[in-house]
Amino acid sequence: MTQPTVDLNADLGEGFGRWTLTDDEALLSVVTSANVACGFHAGDPSTIRRVCELAVERGVRIGAQVSYRDLAGFGRRAMDVPRAELADEIGYQLGALDLFARAAGGRVAYLKPHGALYNRVVADEEQAGAVVDALLAFRRADGRGLPVLGLPGSALLRAATDAGLPAVGEAFADRAYTPAGTLVPRTAAGAVVHDPDAVVARAVRMARDGEVVAADGSVVAARARSLCLHGDTPGAAELAGQLRKALTSAGVRIEAFA
Repeated sequence: MTQPTVDLNADLGEGFGRWTLTDDEALLSVVTSANVACGFHAGDPSTIRRVCELAVERGVRIGAQVSYRDLAGFGRRAMDVPRAELADEIGYQLGALDLFARAAGGRVAYLKPHGALYNRVVADEEQAGAVVDALLAFRRADGRGLPVLGLPGSALLRAATDAGLPAVGEAFADRAYTPAGTLVPRTAAGAVVHDPDAVVARAVRMARDGEVVAADGSVVAARARSLCLHGDTPGAAELAGQLRKALTSAGVRIEAFA
């Protein structure tokens, strides 16, 4: 039997100026991929630089956490942005992160949408196409396109595959799922799982068995190459450490996908 392998990703650098949200240094000791906020929903130049330097120092992959231009709403407000304009804004974010990643001795290894954009591209072909348009304009030194991290079965991952880009599915141990395999909206009761033991157990089941219990009690597929650990929840770093230890004990190999 093949040993299950999973990447652990977390949203990092989600501060601005003197305001901080995540314990970036502690989380970078646990995760294998860092979704770095690129300035449109959180993050400022100095924060981006510092997270990139820490990520390279720890051997953690650097990913572009791109979003709608919504600093006041933390990128979680629904917005309607024309495809070409959105592609430009995503490309702008990619370029900013790329500068700091390279200055730190690393590179941008993948892209993951944030917040409202993440939820929108699950079903919206036009907005998903904008993300892919930006990626096609941004090529690595070896000429290959960046992998895209997103929800399995989403319009985004389909569009990425159609464009010849690597599409990587992820799952969320601390978020409730609908019977359709999508995330319960944050505005709904019970959208976030707060019990640490439950989060750890769900993570192990996702990584080892590729499934999760949905909000209605049904079991749905949640087979993913990466697990997202939310860094903005209380005790996030400690929980992430417990989760990684439990996965290793369950025979799951922890390894970056990019």
